[in-house]
Amino acid sequence: MKGEKHQFFYGYVVVGVVFCIMLLAWGIFLSFGVFFQPVLTEFGWTRAATSGAYSLAFLVIGPLGIGVGRLIDRFGPRLVMTGCGFFVGLGFLLMSQISAIWQFYLVYGVIIGIGMSATFVPANSIIPRWFVKRRGLMTGIVLSGNGVGTIIMPSVARWLISAYGWRTAYIVVGIIALVLIILAAQFIKRDPSQVGQLPYGAEEVKTESSGLKARAFSLGEAIRTNQCWLLCVISFCIWFCVGVVMVHIVIHATGLGISAARATSILVLIGAVSIAGKAIMGSIADRIGNKSALIISFVIMTAAFSWLMVAQNMWMLYVFGVILGFAYGALSPLVSPAVAELFGVTSHGVIFGITFCAGNFGEALGPVLAGRIFDVTGNYQWAFLIAAILSIIGIILSAFLRPISKSLPASAP
Repeated sequence: MKGEKHQFFYGYVVVGVVFCIMLLAWGIFLSFGVFFQPVLTEFGWTRAATSGAYSLAFLVIGPLGIGVGRLIDRFGPRLVMTGCGFFVGLGFLLMSQISAIWQFYLVYGVIIGIGMSATFVPANSIIPRWFVKRRGLMTGIVLSGNGVGTIIMPSVARWLISAYGWRTAYIVVGIIALVLIILAAQFIKRDPSQVGQLPYGAEEVKTESSGLKARAFSLGEAIRTNQCWLLCVISFCIWFCVGVVMVHIVIHATGLGISAARATSILVLIGAVSIAGKAIMGSIADRIGNKSALIISFVIMTAAFSWLMVAQNMWMLYVFGVILGFAYGALSPLVSPAVAELFGVTSHGVIFGITFCAGNFGEALGPVLAGRIFDVTGNYQWAFLIAAILSIIGIILSAFLRPISKSLPASAP
């Protein structure tokens, strides 16, 4: 079977299935901003307190992502992503029943957080095992599921809320997540050997020449390198900025006098443009390298937040949505291939889990800090400025990324 050139490559099935899981799970999860105002109105909580449940979810997702990476390296992703569907679906169903803030934090922060921890790490860890060539492009396609989900699910949620209320909306999206994610997970295979195939491009690019075998780092070896921690801080910068926007851009726009429906369209636009960002920059990274792609993407993100600080009307917010959407999409698929490039794929799941954990601390901190800034100052200007500064830091740190050789001492840069 390995020698049959015409054999259909199952890796494309894996890409399609994981794309669908990312669409459903993250599309619903990132609709938090659409539910923000109805929940705020019913309970009268502060913006910082309401944002806190979203942030708690990322504090749960991050550390658990490390353990999920280890489970994937040992047992494969199918069982892990089945558990994702169960906890995500259950969590959104329970959201329809909350009546106190501790319940909000328990359900959204903990239960949904547990489920979401089994999405992003598996999605990023599976693709490097299936693809040697086109790794950046395929990672970008998989993660563009987030973008498609951000186009579809906030609009669906907005319609359900308008027609039936936010509680019924959570019941509907919970059922969708529970059934479809669990079903899709059954088609996932950990690596090509399970179906008698080789990774895409392995016949043209030998493992030894690609450097993957030479840089097959264990977790212990990887965390003793400067490059691992650079990737962690880079991931923190990316997801801090994304978290601020995903939670607060809709309510920020309504505060400028824009209707809820038009404000939601900004979130949809970000998701739509992020699809192009993931595919385009993922493909470009295959040609120019992950380091250069990271620098370019952070420059674009810096421009986005600089523009947002002066945006006061709908067309300016749409321009922001286009710029930020491309930057967000471009940055999303770059960390996972960088981990594979620097450390190999033997322990990719758990090493990527470390960088993912750092990113989740950023996405946890960003929304709460932005909410607190608004509660104190009455606007988001300082929050947007901090995001711009972190984007600049991302540019600088990306410039210091460099290949490492296992033959060097583990702490060598």
